[in-house]
Amino acid sequence: MNGPGSDADRAARVALTWLAEPGNRAVWTMVQRGGAEATLDRLIAGDIPDGPLRSAVAARSRADDPRRAAEIALRLGDEVGARLIVPADPEWPARVSALATLETDIAGRVNQDTRPPLCFWVLGSLPLGATLDRSVAIVGARAATGYGVHVTSTLAYDLAERGWTVVSGGAFGIDAAAHHGALAADGLTVSVLACGVDRPYPVSNAALFARIAERGLLISEWPPAAEPFRHRFLIRNRVIAAATAGTVVVEAAARSGATQTMSRVLALNRPAMVVPGPVTSAMSVGCHELLRAHPATRLVCSAHDVLQEVGRIGEYLEPPPRGQERVRDRLDEESALILEAFPRRGPATPEELAATARLDLRTVLRRLTLLEATGLVIRTESGITLAPRKP
Repeated sequence: MNGPGSDADRAARVALTWLAEPGNRAVWTMVQRGGAEATLDRLIAGDIPDGPLRSAVAARSRADDPRRAAEIALRLGDEVGARLIVPADPEWPARVSALATLETDIAGRVNQDTRPPLCFWVLGSLPLGATLDRSVAIVGARAATGYGVHVTSTLAYDLAERGWTVVSGGAFGIDAAAHHGALAADGLTVSVLACGVDRPYPVSNAALFARIAERGLLISEWPPAAEPFRHRFLIRNRVIAAATAGTVVVEAAARSGATQTMSRVLALNRPAMVVPGPVTSAMSVGCHELLRAHPATRLVCSAHDVLQEVGRIGEYLEPPPRGQERVRDRLDEESALILEAFPRRGPATPEELAATARLDLRTVLRRLTLLEATGLVIRTESGITLAPRKP
């Protein structure tokens, strides 16, 4: 029987993704109203109110038959061990439905066609929805500095060690460091691709992608064999923003895909977190601008900071960091004044201390007893001296 989740529905969704790029507003709306199969029939027949979409479908249809392209994609998926996930499946990631209401004020189709995916291709054995349920995205510059790689690796390691999935895009620099950090902790990591799962990009990261597929997941909206065109990375970024509980940017130039991803995070009202960097680094300009321009962004320096933003209320509460407490820190004001009144070298008498601290002698005598009990001063035959500081 045909319907959501049926073989016909799945094949239609694959064909629709082949005809029009994922996130297409008109296609998604038509599928919501009439189903994937009926939408595919309408597009093939040319019954398309949206002019740009009508032109795109006509051009693609001249290259191949959409249904035949879907059959080839499904066969290739079986050959490489990838499975197709659609919204009717139990492992569909629920968070991506938030893209149904995502609106941006940025010009261009890639910034307007931000609707939810029609399907996902998944390489790896873990259930997609459960793996993304407790997940944090870490994104940033490809030309990462040593500082950025170090911070990212540590952050990803600590998050993975605490049971959170680390999500990124598999690119050079910050993305790769995030995946490596999670894998080093024997944790889970997901790479969201802008091409087919059978040909992850960049090719130089092939060994990394193989490890991710073995211990985590490779996912993509595009069918197997799809090429990594530049605009597809921008389309892909909306999924990274929507599928995770929050996103951290570690190093970003003034114009970068990472800041574009953060624009989606902010529009979705998800936790948007930024790691600061040296003010002299061009790779931190985008991070600092995000913090300056968007009050909703939060500065984070550690996994603890991140978890306070994405965890349940009270789940990761810890006291604020403080330096090591010393006995002197607990002194009352008068005792502190007397301690400051001691000469740097040699003994002093109570009368001398009272004069220097501008306190009456009775008060000084009482406080000296306290200071002696705490080990801060020593009584000698020649007077009272400061105790040697412990190393």
